[in-house]
Amino acid sequence: MRLVHYEARGDDELSSETLASTVEFADSFLSRARGLMFRRSIPDDYALVFRFDRPSTHDLHMVFVPFAIDALWLVDDEVVHKKRLRPWVGIGRATADTIVELPAGAAADVEPGDIVHVED
Repeated sequence: MRLVHYEARGDDELSSETLASTVEFADSFLSRARGLMFRRSIPDDYALVFRFDRPSTHDLHMVFVPFAIDALWLVDDEVVHKKRLRPWVGIGRATADTIVELPAGAAADVEPGDIVHVED
């Protein structure tokens, strides 16, 4: 399983890159509440994916997360918001049906309008 980024271009062509080859899903109440808290680090090729039933406003916080991350808010696999969250104090909020947390810098080439999704 891997997380793939498709860059939207004006000429209707898509270029792709793998953002993460290790993908973990936060699919229970406890795993969603914990997120990346209490971890000392994450691998460079890692993504934590939160999936929700429908688009709604979702908050992220960096309490007890001692490293920076890139966060992507997606609706139907389209990036609607991107933010770098600082260790310990970062906060982000946007509407999404999927949120992806990546190591800081991993989403440097991702922009709103691009497509990001998990492939088997």
